[in-house]
Amino acid sequence: MSKSSEMPFLDHLEELRWRLIKSLAAIIVGGMVTFLFIDDIIALLIMPTEHIDSPMELQVLTVQGMFMIKWGLAIVGGFILALPVITYHLAKFIAPGLHRSEKKFMIPLVLFSYLSFLIGVVFSYKIMVPFSLQFFSSLGTGDIQNNYSINYYFSFITWLMLGSGIIFELPVLVFIFSKIGLLTPPFMRHYRRHSFIIILILSALITPPDPISLMLMCIPLVLLYELSIGVSWMVNKSKT
Repeated sequence: MSKSSEMPFLDHLEELRWRLIKSLAAIIVGGMVTFLFIDDIIALLIMPTEHIDSPMELQVLTVQGMFMIKWGLAIVGGFILALPVITYHLAKFIAPGLHRSEKKFMIPLVLFSYLSFLIGVVFSYKIMVPFSLQFFSSLGTGDIQNNYSINYYFSFITWLMLGSGIIFELPVLVFIFSKIGLLTPPFMRHYRRHSFIIILILSALITPPDPISLMLMCIPLVLLYELSIGVSWMVNKSKT
């Protein structure tokens, strides 16, 4: 194979490398910004424990516990803050393969994708986390106190919020697949029952291993699926 035929592919890899580096740099900068407000963020994440009927006591059980928590939350916060940058570079990387009419949707799609993710995170923080904490803390009996490892607590709610944010990206994915012709409303309606089984499996993978979190994730995901049928209908209608 000649060098001239290899260069376009190598240039493509070089572009991918630089976009990955820029995305990683955005995560690092976002993590640094998050760390500046880490104490306020921790207080915000602990707040749901203050509004449940059964008191909860969070404990640091290892010497390096708070250190690991702060840096872990900084990385997660850096990823969330950098998500628009990551999505933008991903969109720019695949842009050469799109038609002119499809490229105009890139920026709105990036913004809508980020907004959907934030809505999922807020939904989890406002509804799923308090409900889960209320349910599990109420199972205590007698003199058994609700003392929890703070590392496990943050792992539990962080995974729950990130999972919810990812789940709320469903309409965005349906928009993309409908735009390229892979999804249509009749197809989504025909395989609705199959989709609900997949939803159940995804919810089990994303949420912590308990039935309450599973059901709390399934309900909005089913509603999002129905909403996504409407999104697919609007996309396919605009093509005609």
